[in-house]
Amino acid sequence: MVVPADHALHEAIQVSSLILSDDVRRQKVENYMAEMRFSAATARKIQDVFISEMNKGIHQQPSSLQMENTYVPELLDGTEEGLYLALDLGGTNFRVLLLELAHGAPIRQEVQRYYIGSELRVGSAIPLFDYLAECVSDFVISQGLQDVELPLGFTFSFPMIQHSLDVGILVTWTKTFNCPDAVNKDVVRLLREALDRRGDTKVKVVAVLNDTTGTLVQASTLDHNTAIGLILGTGSNACYLERADRVEHWEPERHGEREVIIDIEWGAFGDNGVLDFIKTDFDRENDANSLIANSFTFEKYIAGKYLGEVVRVILAKLTKEGLLFVGESTSDSLLTPGNLTTDLISHIEQDSVDGGVSNTKEILGKFGIIPDEDDIRIVQYVCEVASNRATLLVSICLASLLDRIDKEQVTIAVDGSLYKHHPRLENWMKQYISLLAPGRKFKLIHAEDGSGKGAALVSAIAQRLKKRLQ
Repeated sequence: MVVPADHALHEAIQVSSLILSDDVRRQKVENYMAEMRFSAATARKIQDVFISEMNKGIHQQPSSLQMENTYVPELLDGTEEGLYLALDLGGTNFRVLLLELAHGAPIRQEVQRYYIGSELRVGSAIPLFDYLAECVSDFVISQGLQDVELPLGFTFSFPMIQHSLDVGILVTWTKTFNCPDAVNKDVVRLLREALDRRGDTKVKVVAVLNDTTGTLVQASTLDHNTAIGLILGTGSNACYLERADRVEHWEPERHGEREVIIDIEWGAFGDNGVLDFIKTDFDRENDANSLIANSFTFEKYIAGKYLGEVVRVILAKLTKEGLLFVGESTSDSLLTPGNLTTDLISHIEQDSVDGGVSNTKEILGKFGIIPDEDDIRIVQYVCEVASNRATLLVSICLASLLDRIDKEQVTIAVDGSLYKHHPRLENWMKQYISLLAPGRKFKLIHAEDGSGKGAALVSAIAQRLKKRLQ
């Protein structure tokens, strides 16, 4: 029996039917795509699996969710004053940022961007951290603050295990970095030692965090109900405010903390096989084409780095089956992995929203394809199904978090290029979360630059905690 709420959910998550001039072709395309479309029952099953993995992770049992303790036990309380630094390292370009706070709110910000050459991204970690320290010093001295004690929050957007607010052990490098001697080392210590070798500033590294945690903290200055941080860009992750008494992994002494930010690390959700029941042949091919196969399972369903590739795999399959671009000499470029990027999916989706075809035609034209009306409808349909599935998966997990947090009103802070540029994601999320967590009051806000501003704010929280415990 379908409960009424699930009937409404089932109706809401269905994409509009494909309409083609050839009914047999339409049926075949819809059959191919059927596995990508979820029923309400499947959505609920995914929700149950996510809740189960969260519970296992928080109790330190084997789980695909790391449920990492960030040791950020509270948000800003309005008493923070003065100057705070952030070092935001997540890729080849990084930033040093100075934030001035008055009554816990930012009143001034200075930012400097720096570039890390390829020779520093591989080999020994010492030259890399020496360069980071050199850039921090350069920035601080340029601000005339070399004699001022400055707390620094270090955003380190690579997998790490935290032992306290200022101890982060690097698990593995990703992206274009590979300095093997830093693996299993504390990145805060490496940065502190590099700053000490210079000895030309009074910068003190007081906290390490990732961009998701920074997003939650940054957004809490905009809306005090913020309790979830979400990154939905090239990659995806989420964190939330958890009751401290539920958290088993807590290494330093506890001091009566009521809450703490938990970094879910949900990109790897399903790496242990628990989500295999939704995996299609398209997903298997997308995974095989990725840099590291059999990892980041959830991210490969939802994130900007992969959404375009999922669509490309489907379009290539439909073309080979004679259901798409019939009579067109399809260029190899559409058959080449990585050639259909997610920003193009957003442009095609904009056509669907507007009832237009110009973006779709222009994008296919770049692949040397002149589509007919049915081709355009199929391409738009595939983009909608893949985008809708990604949104539904994110919404299922966010709805589960709202139930877990169990507060009267929760604000979800979101950052990332996919969320920002996809024309339908936000409205779909609002609709689906409402149906998946009925009765929960929530709102979504776009909070930019958690990795920079958020890190400086966490350093302010760290300083406040330190003074209290002295």
